[in-house]
Amino acid sequence: MKNFIVRTITGIIFVAAVVASFLTPEGMVALFALVTGLTVWEFTGLVNERPEVTVNRFICTVAGGYFFFAMTYYCSDIYGGAAKSVVFIPYLVTIVYLLVAELYLKQEDPINNWAYTMLSQMYIALPFSLINVLAFNNTGDLVVFNTLLPLSVFIFLWVNDTGAYCVGSLLGRHKLFPRISPGKSWEGSIGGAIFVLLAAWGIGYLDNIQILDYDGHHTLFRGILSIPQWLGLGLVVVVFGTWGDLVESLFKRTLGVKDSGNILPGHGGMLDRFDSSLLAIPAAVVYLYTLSLF
Repeated sequence: MKNFIVRTITGIIFVAAVVASFLTPEGMVALFALVTGLTVWEFTGLVNERPEVTVNRFICTVAGGYFFFAMTYYCSDIYGGAAKSVVFIPYLVTIVYLLVAELYLKQEDPINNWAYTMLSQMYIALPFSLINVLAFNNTGDLVVFNTLLPLSVFIFLWVNDTGAYCVGSLLGRHKLFPRISPGKSWEGSIGGAIFVLLAAWGIGYLDNIQILDYDGHHTLFRGILSIPQWLGLGLVVVVFGTWGDLVESLFKRTLGVKDSGNILPGHGGMLDRFDSSLLAIPAAVVYLYTLSLF
């Protein structure tokens, strides 16, 4: 009972912090830059416990945090112009350094060190940094901060987790991926997807609202996406969010750990809390860019 109360309080604070962060660009950047750094630090600490693996935790963490800020600078178009891409140069120099450094460290298995170093950036720093692509939208004349798109990804993930848990607990019979996550069922996954589609329809309805004017005419205010497009985004988040959860489960099973950390009481570590988003965010970006092509 005590663990349930702790888990509930932590969950409420977590959701409130994420929602509040998307109200302002400064809040979003501050929170997710911190999340990026903490998650990379946690990841590198876990892999360093493997035999013959020695990853530079400090440099990997700083590099991941810097990449997030570089993406913020690039996507928010603070100064504009092609020269803004120069902000990525220090990050590229750091990556080259991490590769070359293995020539002089004389580690037993430098390939493992390289692999885990790059994985910390590709698996964690890059996906979190892509939140900036969702949050800062170029309207042609200026760049505006968009609360709804990045927040909706997390809303869909939360709704999917809650719906899958409730439906799976009641009706779950057929295991989704027993080798990696025995608790997940096909029934739960389908139930979670249905709840997400309902949430996506609700967001799409509010995003494309009709207002009755004084003359009795309906005026449609078109939103960021149409309702079918919102439904598509919901499905993308469900599929890739589930894969993201399974990928992290495979990671922990390979390492032989139950939780990735203990920074969040009752919820484990940062990877445990953000695992679904690490694939859902890039997938959402690809989906939205694909829509823009047609």
